[in-house]
Amino acid sequence: MAESSNSRSRTVVLLGKMGNGKSATANTLLGREAFESLHSLGSVTAACKLDTSVFDDGRILNVIDTPGLFDSYVESNAMAKEIAQWINLAKDGIHAVLFVLSLRNRFSEEEASAFEVLCHIFGAKIADYMIVVFSHGDALGKNATLDDYLAKNCPHQLTDTLKKCGNRTVVVNNWVEDEERLSKQREELLSLVETVVEVNGGNPYTNDLF
Repeated sequence: MAESSNSRSRTVVLLGKMGNGKSATANTLLGREAFESLHSLGSVTAACKLDTSVFDDGRILNVIDTPGLFDSYVESNAMAKEIAQWINLAKDGIHAVLFVLSLRNRFSEEEASAFEVLCHIFGAKIADYMIVVFSHGDALGKNATLDDYLAKNCPHQLTDTLKKCGNRTVVVNNWVEDEERLSKQREELLSLVETVVEVNGGNPYTNDLF
């Protein structure tokens, strides 16, 4: 499928375990509190939801938040049904898939298995659309970098996952109160989304690709 007629519009979907910061990252992307998260008093995401922001420069961002599809109790057939929902929500296709991990937790066997199931359902091509987002950036410490963290906390399953995703990674701290820092994080995320768009020749991921 060719690029959407609105070249200023992008659609992204966030995947990951409950508590990894999917909804908070979605809010950072949108620039507002559109989704409930564990940080809030409301309930967390129970079904796929879509929200949209239109930025001052005319860019349109559609963000799809999902349940904890990578949690240990989620079976592969249930994952497939939920994924079908977010494919349906993205009528013009998906420009990037954000796989959200937490720097506060080790990469789990469940996450590794769920990633493989995702690739099995959609084929290896889905990895070309993926960005690995490490949330809870404050856990790195003041002067540490992601490379420092990965040098000490990178099991081979995570190394393999990052490689399959083209080593496209970004660190976010969704709880900072400085609007300038939040804006900078958002632009870094959106810049990676544009990288994914370029890698895939401007073609969003659609049902036609699997």
